[in-house]
Amino acid sequence: MRKKNFGLGAMTAATLLAATSAQAGGLERGGYNIDLLFDPSDYVIDSSVTYVNPQRKLNNVRDTNPLDGTNAGRPSDGVRATEGYWVPRVGFKAGIGEAVDCMFDYSQPWGAHLNQGRNWVGANENIETKIKSNNYATTCSYSFDAGPGKFRIIGGAFYQEVSGFQERLAAELPAFLPFSGVGRLDLKGDGWGWRVGAAYEIEEYALRTSLVYNSAVDLDNITGTLDLRQLPGGLGGNPLAGGLTPVFGAASMPDSLEFKFQTGVAPGWLVFGGVKWTDWSQLQSLSFCPQSTRAIACTSRGPTEATSLDLFYRDGWTVSGGVGHKFNEQWSGALSLAWDRGVSTGLGTHTDTWTLGAGVSYTPTENIELRVSGALGLLTSGSSGPIVRDGQTFGRAAYDFDNDLVSAISTSLKVKF
Repeated sequence: MRKKNFGLGAMTAATLLAATSAQAGGLERGGYNIDLLFDPSDYVIDSSVTYVNPQRKLNNVRDTNPLDGTNAGRPSDGVRATEGYWVPRVGFKAGIGEAVDCMFDYSQPWGAHLNQGRNWVGANENIETKIKSNNYATTCSYSFDAGPGKFRIIGGAFYQEVSGFQERLAAELPAFLPFSGVGRLDLKGDGWGWRVGAAYEIEEYALRTSLVYNSAVDLDNITGTLDLRQLPGGLGGNPLAGGLTPVFGAASMPDSLEFKFQTGVAPGWLVFGGVKWTDWSQLQSLSFCPQSTRAIACTSRGPTEATSLDLFYRDGWTVSGGVGHKFNEQWSGALSLAWDRGVSTGLGTHTDTWTLGAGVSYTPTENIELRVSGALGLLTSGSSGPIVRDGQTFGRAAYDFDNDLVSAISTSLKVKF
């Protein structure tokens, strides 16, 4: 039987402040989190849910192609772009002997939901886009004595499903025609990833440092449909107009490298922090081509491209830090501040984000822990408009946005036995 430590070292800062990291750059939602692996109990079940409410609004929206007629009578200021979302997570950890720990978890690391609707000037760029993911992971570690503490080797694998859709105004049509002019792209794909890392812990000082690398997940066979049945057949010389076309493509969800640390600094006090790099720059323009053209490479603006998702992200960096305090045997709390570097490069609204988080942990018995955390963040201002890459222009609308708020709340229950 392992020694159970219910003191300050068990108060993992990242789990107390789950709400802080749920609004990061790119398509990140819950990201990856293996903190449960470090719990000193023999067996642990941990479940959490986080609700995030970003309030990004677009102003001074301009249709950059006046020939498509999407300006007439539609709002160009105060357009709400984002939707609130839920981020669930559930995990189980087991200690195997004195040296081996394994955890099994389900999470939703990636996602997005933009929903400006049909009635705005930029409807030809987006009406609604929604992306969701499911991640099933197994992670294990082996620890051994090293100096005054223990060194831990970490490894694991995960299976990931990603799906989503995008609707946009493909053509502005006269009101008397029985067509809406809206096109819809539906996609799904899956793939495998792996992780490797190391950690060093000194229980006496509540000290832990860890470095973990999560591989990219190659979605080599994304499939779906391009639905242009709300356009008259052959409109504008497009052979796909008027039909439902099976399409294919490929993408890679990003790899990441994360360093975390925590240490006790006084009786009942803990400081913590971390730095994370995420390779969002591998998501540029994602091309999708008709299944009938599989013999030809599907490339951006290539001869067989049917449509594309244009992201053009750069690498993301997240830096966070904070302090935790154990008030008594039942109550602990923490405060944190995080900065996430924006990944947009002129197209989109992912600018820098600053987030302040606070959390409280209540342990009524040594086997049960309840946690509640909240966050309030600043989405910094910027602008978006068509950009040129390799001589090609991407983007169908231009707009500005001011500093906006994002709020989040997270609750979780941990049962130890």
